[in-house]
This record gives sequence, structure tokens and C-alpha cells, in this order.
Amino acid sequence: MLKSLSICLISFLVLFMSAIVSVVLGFYFISYDLVYFIEWEVLSLNSGAIVMTFLFDWMSLIFMGFVMFISSLVIFYSEEYMGGDLNINRFIMLVLMFVLSMMFLIISPNLISILLGWDGLGLVSYLLVIYYQNVKSYNAGMLTALSNRIGDVALLLAIAWMLNFGSWNYIYYLESSKGSLPMMIIGALVVLAAMTKSAQIPFSSWLPAAMAAPTPVSALVHSSTLVTAGVYLLIRFNNLLTGNYLGSFLLLFAGLTMFMAGLGANFEFDLKKIIALSTLSQLGLMMSILAMGFPSLAFFHLLTHALFKALLFMCAGAIIHNMKDSQDIRFMGGLVVHMPLTSSCFNLSNLALCGMPFLAGFYSKDLILEVVSLSYLNLFSFILYFFSTGLTVCYSFRLVYYSMSGEFNSLSLHPLNDEGWVMLRGMLGLSIMAVMGGSMLSWVLFPTPSMICLPLILKTLALSVSIIGAWVGYELAKFALNYDLQTLRYYLFTSFAGSMWFLPFISTYGVSNWPLKTGGYVFKSFDQGWSEYCGAQGLYSVFSFWSRLNQGWQNNDLKTYLIGFVLWVIVLLVLVFF
Repeated sequence: MLKSLSICLISFLVLFMSAIVSVVLGFYFISYDLVYFIEWEVLSLNSGAIVMTFLFDWMSLIFMGFVMFISSLVIFYSEEYMGGDLNINRFIMLVLMFVLSMMFLIISPNLISILLGWDGLGLVSYLLVIYYQNVKSYNAGMLTALSNRIGDVALLLAIAWMLNFGSWNYIYYLESSKGSLPMMIIGALVVLAAMTKSAQIPFSSWLPAAMAAPTPVSALVHSSTLVTAGVYLLIRFNNLLTGNYLGSFLLLFAGLTMFMAGLGANFEFDLKKIIALSTLSQLGLMMSILAMGFPSLAFFHLLTHALFKALLFMCAGAIIHNMKDSQDIRFMGGLVVHMPLTSSCFNLSNLALCGMPFLAGFYSKDLILEVVSLSYLNLFSFILYFFSTGLTVCYSFRLVYYSMSGEFNSLSLHPLNDEGWVMLRGMLGLSIMAVMGGSMLSWVLFPTPSMICLPLILKTLALSVSIIGAWVGYELAKFALNYDLQTLRYYLFTSFAGSMWFLPFISTYGVSNWPLKTGGYVFKSFDQGWSEYCGAQGLYSVFSFWSRLNQGWQNNDLKTYLIGFVLWVIVLLVLVFF
């Protein structure tokens, strides 16, 4: 235990100190508008050199700082949450490998070194999802890994297309080759890769399935690492999204993802899956504002969302830990009495998610919605933005009602308490940032306030939609029994909305039933059947027969063959004439 404790503490301290240095450097870089390219020649052979290129600018440094800050607190939190695990050292090492892969991805301006971090994230996320070894975790891990493989293949194809430019440092070519066909194809492939990693429709089903991982991993994955990798990559490639159909395509699918996830969370009863769908909704928001041509706003929301979403998962983990691994919100209730400090942090992060004024989420979310109101946007996308915002507040208040108010709905003899001080310290560190982080970042990233001039109705629309969403969520949860009976009456709609528009079924049964079975038949009848008979195995049989015959001729006396030949001639003559 002492050994594992020391690894947790050392990892926490190193990451925490690195995070402070990285964020301070990021603020310095943004103040003086600095960008550093560092090239490290790994190997030089004759005229060829293998060079690793690192890009240090304000964006990469601030994002790295946030990733290290959140991961340090998650590792500190894991010391108690994973305390019963005999292999906690292995768990911490996996988390550190995960963070290292994310670092590679953040500081690489080169598509090949980006693929190194990208594939590292995919592989380590698979190992973390199957950490609790059972059939459900295995299936979730396979779904996660295979969905992300599509994006890996798209990046490999983009790397192949980059050969046209003479180097894989994409950052040099984005502006100069903006309208060219190769750059358009590379942009389309990068958008596909980002959509798989950030779980946009139709690749959304892996994200709630990845909840099979331990909760500290969920807090890390769903706040600042795996799912945000796609958004970060598109922020770097944002030049390719404006002035063509790529941006419109991404805007449509991101808006639908945001709406689908918000709707689905209102029908879900698993605590972690509600928060996972909430992450999916926020990723849709980031992607859609990015598709409209506002990368700095998407990055701002990426950072503020990381703070309160990590806190939300850590609070959910503390509740699940105390509930003895029960995740169903219908068995909770009255937690505010038994776990007041955890409940305070939980409600704080929920309010930040809803965009409560002056918490972290408000500064980015409200600004995004106001910019949307100010922009040229079609009515469908406008409705998706604001309706999805209302749904976010709706499922948040429903969650708070089920878990925090009323009577405790589980066993009368229960161990609920707020005595896990190691977990609470980790949560309180993030709580401070969930309150102050948004305003601090807005001062640094937008030192000159944006001029947004809107009529009163549009200016107050975000607040009005949030208040209506909160009221609807509260009312639906209050009449829980009646609401459940109504959902049974409209079972088809409930099953459609509550199962993420049947995407999990399409991603699993849809792929395994017809395409994979057809592939199996083709493999057996062609690859292992006719192709073998007419191809390699057939040739092998023919050649081996003639080879044996030839060997027989060479090994024996000619007299034997002459006698045999004469005998065959006699037999044939007898058969013909008699």
C-alpha cells in the first residue's frame, strides 16, 4: 500500500507542478504572441533524417496545462477510489500513458507524430475500458477500439495524401493550399477522423459504452483527453472548414448529435451514462461552433467544459463508491442529507454545465449562444442550438431531483458518508476552478470583449430557454410514476429517443449481422474455397503431381517403363479389338 501511495503522490505532484508551469507559460505566450517550433533530429542516415517537430504556442501550452491539472487531481482521487485494487500501480501507469499520448497529440504539428498520440489514445483507452474484466467491459472496449479505428484509417489516408506537399507538417500548408483538391480531401479525412474520436453521429454509440471503465478514467476521458482530441485537431485544421461544404456538413451532424444526446439523457437512469450523454451534447456544441468558423470559442468551451465535467464525474464516482457500486438514480434520493459536501460539488458542477451566470460554463456557453444569435444561420440549426440548451438544463434538474431531494430510496442500513477526504480534496480542487476558471480564461483569451448587439428577446433567449428547461425537467421528475406510465404509452418514441436513435444497435448488431456474416461467407467460399482451388493450393497440387511423376521417371530404370509401356499398349489393343 505504501508503494502504491507513493506512486500516486509522486504522479500527482509532478503533474500538478508541470500544469502550473505550462499554464503560466501559455499566458506568457499569449501576451507576447509567441510561437516556438522545436525540431529534434532523432536519426540521420546519409541524406535522410528522422525529425520530431514540436509546436509550442499559447493554445498547446494552456491545453497541456489543463490536461495535466485534471489528470493530477484524478490520480490523487484514484488513490482512494481504487484503494481496493491490488494492481493500482498498473492502473496509474495506464493513466500516465494515456496522458502522455494526449501530450504527443497536443504538441505535434506533424500528421505522423499526431498519429502516434492518436493511436496511443485509442490503444490505452481500450485497455482502460476493459480494466474491470467481464463480458460487458470487453464488448464496450471492442466497440470503442473499432469505432476509433475508422478515424485512424482516415488519418493514415490523410498522411498518404500529404505526400503531395513534400512534408507532413500540415501547419505550413493550410493557408497556402486552402482551395486545392488534395487539401480538400485531407480536410474531409481529418473531419471524419475527428468525428469518430469525438463521437459525433453516426459514431456516437461508443461513448456511453466506454462508461464500463473505472470512474476516475471516465473523469479524465470525458473531460480533457480522448473525446476532445477530435475537437482539438479540427481547431488546428479550422482553416479548411470555412467557405466550403465541409463546415455545413459538420454543423448539421454536430447539431444533431447535440440534440440526440440531450434528448436521450432525459430517458436514462444510469448516473454515469447521463453524464456521458451530457459530454456528447457538449462535444456537439463545440463541433458546431467550430464548423461556423469560431475556433477560439470552441477552444474556450473545451477548457471550461473540461473543468466542470471532470468534477461532475468525480462527484458521481464518490456517490457510486458510497452506494456500493449502484449507479441507478432511482435508488438514490436525499443524498444531500448524507453527503452534503459531495452534493454541493455535484450541484455546483451541474449548474456550471447548465450555464448558471458567473460559473465556468456560463462564460463560454452564453458567449457561444450569443454569437450564434448574431451570425447568419438557418432556422433549423438555430432551433437545434437553443432546444438542445433547454434539454441540457432539463436532464440536469431531473438528475438533481432524483438523486438529491426526497427520501433515500435504497437500504435503510447504508454506509453513506463524506469521510473520504482524499476523494474530497481532489473534488474541492476542481470546484474552485469550476467557479473561477471561466472568468479567468475569458480575461486571458478575450482581453478585448466582443461587441455583441442583440435585441432584448434574443439577448435573454439563452436564459429563458434554460429556465423553461429546468422547470420542465423538475416537473417531469416530480411526477415520476405518471411520467414513466406516459413513456410506456409512447413506447416506440421512448425506445427511439432513449437508445440514442438506435445507434448502439446499428453499430453492433447492424455491423455484425449482415456485413460481417456476408464477409464470413465470402471468406469461406472464395478465399478458402475457389480461390484456393484455382489459385495457390490448386497450383501446388498440380505441380506436386507432375513433380512426383518426374521424380519417379528419374529414380527408376528405363526398362521398367518400357515393359510398363508395352503392357499398357497390349491392354489398350485388347480393349479396342476384343
